Amino acid sequence: MWKLLLVALSGLLVSPAAFAAAGPLDLTTATVGIVAIIIFTIAYMLVMAEERLHMRKSKPVLVAAGLIWMMIGWVYVDQGLPGVAEQAFRHNLLEFAELMLFLLVAMTYINALEERRLFDALRAWMVKKGFTYRQLFWLSGFLAFFISPVADNLTTALLMCAVVMKVADGDKKFIGMSCVSIVIAANAGGAFSPFGDITTLMVWQAGMVEFQEFFVLFIPSLVNYLIPAVIMNFFIENKKPAAVYEEVELKRGALRITTLFLLTIATAVACHMFLHLPPVLGMMMGLGYLQFFGYFLRMTLPGSLARKRAMAERAGDMERLKRLGSVVPFDVFSRVQRAEWDTLLFFYGIVICVGGLGFMGYLHLLSDTLYNQWSPTFANVSLGLMSAVIDNIPVMFAVLSMQPDMSHGQWLLITLTAGTGGSLLSIGSAAGVALMGQARGYYTFASHLKWAPAIAVGYAASIVVHIWLNSHLFEVFNH
Repeated sequence: MWKLLLVALSGLLVSPAAFAAAGPLDLTTATVGIVAIIIFTIAYMLVMAEERLHMRKSKPVLVAAGLIWMMIGWVYVDQGLPGVAEQAFRHNLLEFAELMLFLLVAMTYINALEERRLFDALRAWMVKKGFTYRQLFWLSGFLAFFISPVADNLTTALLMCAVVMKVADGDKKFIGMSCVSIVIAANAGGAFSPFGDITTLMVWQAGMVEFQEFFVLFIPSLVNYLIPAVIMNFFIENKKPAAVYEEVELKRGALRITTLFLLTIATAVACHMFLHLPPVLGMMMGLGYLQFFGYFLRMTLPGSLARKRAMAERAGDMERLKRLGSVVPFDVFSRVQRAEWDTLLFFYGIVICVGGLGFMGYLHLLSDTLYNQWSPTFANVSLGLMSAVIDNIPVMFAVLSMQPDMSHGQWLLITLTAGTGGSLLSIGSAAGVALMGQARGYYTFASHLKWAPAIAVGYAASIVVHIWLNSHLFEVFNH
């Protein structure tokens, strides 16, 4: 009886035309495909309501990914093609694994630098300099723009927001405007570096753009940040906040860990450019650098503490003696533990969901509409605008899965638009969402939306500048 029910249900889920080919089945018109789209839509609506529901964004997409691929597996097993679905899923899983390990190493280094108080030292330096509001506005923006290519846009935005909130304590208007500027700057800075955003990393690892080629987006990205910043500058009161002094002592090894991070990046780039191996190999090797250095710090900690205690006792510095008494050994794995696991799991869910929908045939339909019926430029600009509402990760993964036949300039254009389009709304990027939590009450959806016209002008100008400056790249195709 149950076998008859299974056969009957399979007939409802899959259209007869789907079985004409022995390869991947076209499920776009089948009930199973429509159900998969509904599941993904519901999951993404829950992701977008993360702040209101107080539910981590990874939960719905993990369940949706499982359901979509279980339905695919059911259909393929029923048709005697289990190996086809299995191979497709393993391909998607491998793509995620490479990116996840790459991001995990980068997050570990950033957490290690944070634990060694490098970012606290930068913040304390800015605070005690006694900058005016306008100076602080521009300094925080430019630092966000130039730090995000290395430290990623999310970490950079959180760091600069902490600085602004410390200096302009209680000034709601200034903090709100500075947060808008920081989000724009961090997203724009992340667009011209493979390490600045997950989307640029995806494009680099997919081999669509070489490491050094991202830097042609520097001027368009700078324009993207400068235009709204110049407009906002006229609305900032040029007063001076009260200086706040904070002494921050870098923990032992902070600068050497920074050097190791740069060496790790160089190793990843060398693996990709010269040996044609995945960059993740170099990043994982760089994690080994950090582990060896962590071992060195632990082994030499007693001697270092003894010297510092003797110096503090001679100087009569009781406060420093107290701090030295609470020093704990550096632990690499505690830094790994503090990685943003919700983001990594959300990334897994999105990659697997979009991969499943693509395997059903939806990405082929979307690619035909966007890149054959529309012009590639119009399609890429529209996808950038879409990333302000839908996270740029699924947008970029969908484009990479579609593999449209585009010129090199167009691949750089979608990299630029997907990276900066999210700046139009506070919910359009990880940096914006994070700052709404960190600066709750100061930086809101409405306070960001007020500057959307200025941000849109910068977005349009950056596209025009890219097309003008890099016009020769629009004739070079990736094959």
